[in-house]
Order: sequence, then structure tokens, then C-alpha cells
Amino acid sequence: QLDSYIAGLILLAAAPCTAMVFVWSNLVKGDPYFTLSQVALNDVIMIFAFAPLVALLLGVASIAVPWGTLTVSVIFYIVIPVIIAQLLRRQWLKRGEENFNSAMQRIGPYSMGALLLTLVLLFALQGKAIVAQPLVIAMLAVPILIQVIFNSGLAYWLNRRLRVAHCVAAPSALIGASNFFELAVATAISLFGFQSGAALATVVGVLIEVPVMLAVVAVANNTRDWYQQLNKC
Repeated sequence: QLDSYIAGLILLAAAPCTAMVFVWSNLVKGDPYFTLSQVALNDVIMIFAFAPLVALLLGVASIAVPWGTLTVSVIFYIVIPVIIAQLLRRQWLKRGEENFNSAMQRIGPYSMGALLLTLVLLFALQGKAIVAQPLVIAMLAVPILIQVIFNSGLAYWLNRRLRVAHCVAAPSALIGASNFFELAVATAISLFGFQSGAALATVVGVLIEVPVMLAVVAVANNTRDWYQQLNKC
């Protein structure tokens, strides 16, 4: 299933994160407005570039995929949620900003709970495959580790060189290293099937990425004083 594993890793790497980044940013005391703007930019990029980019990279790897499935995945998991969110936002704002803020506070815990439930379901459904293939899991973990460490380290270093404030640099590094695993998993299942190597690779991405991202958070927090020798928020 080598091609299937490669496809899963490509799907994972091609989707920039739009959910967990709020958690990572909060843990490093990041600028919430920057984080929100970066997430919005990631959504726009995925709407227009995810399907072409995945098709291109899979094509380079000689893995044929139907454009229709990629497009439907983008519409179902990105476009429709964005439209619904905008409609709800306008409706709540019509009732006043106080009503909008109250609604956001009410749904906050549910959104985090849904994210955690997604993680639990992913591991529950792929648990047997993960336990039964430790060598495969280790091999899949290597490129994921390289991606997270290299991307976050490069972004953090470049931000410091450019004298960007830590409250922007830290979430920037984390956003650049994290992936939209929900979209990657859903697309992998749609293209290759639930029991495929691609689906397993995307789930392993979550398994590896979460603890590694927490380590990156720790590094960003522990190096705050060193970073702020040049800049402060």
C-alpha cells in the first residue's frame, strides 16, 4: 500500500489547519486577531488551491484521483461551513453585538467538544490498524515529524530575523506547521476507502502531530524571553 500511504501524507500536508490553531495560539498567548486573519487566509487558500495542489502532487507521485471527489470534499468541508457561519453571524449581529458575543460564548464549549469527539472517533475506528502495524506507523511518523519541526522552526526563526513580535511569531510558526486533519481524513476515505493506507496515514498524522505541536508550544513559551530581546508585543 505504498502509494496509498504516500497519498495520505500528501493529503495531510496539503491542508493548512483552521481549527486547532486557535488552541495552539491561546497556549502561546498569541495575538487573536492575527490568528483569526491567518485562519481566514487558510480557508481561502484551501477553497481555491487544495484540489489543484493535491491533484498535482498525487499526479507527480503517479497516483490518479478524480477531480470531482476532491472538489466535493472542499465544498462539503470548507465552503458550506463557511457559508453557514456567515449566515449565522449576520443573523446574530442583527440582534445586536451583545447578542452575538453571548451566542459565541455559548457555542464555544460545544465546538471544542466536537473537535475532541472527532479525535476520539478517529482513533477508535483506526485503533486496531495502529496497534497491528507499529513499523508502518513509525515510518509514517518520520515525514510528519520532519514537516512539523522544519516548518515551525523555520517560521519562528524567520519571524525573529524580521523582528516580528512574539505574539505573532509563535502562532505563525504553529499555524505553518499544523494541518487540517479533518479534511485530510475525509478526503482520504472518499478517495481510497475507510480501510486504506491513505486513511491510516492521515489518522497517524493526528496521532503524531498533537504531541509534537504541544512540544513546539513548550519551546515557543520557554524561548519567549530570548525572542523578546529583540521584540515585545
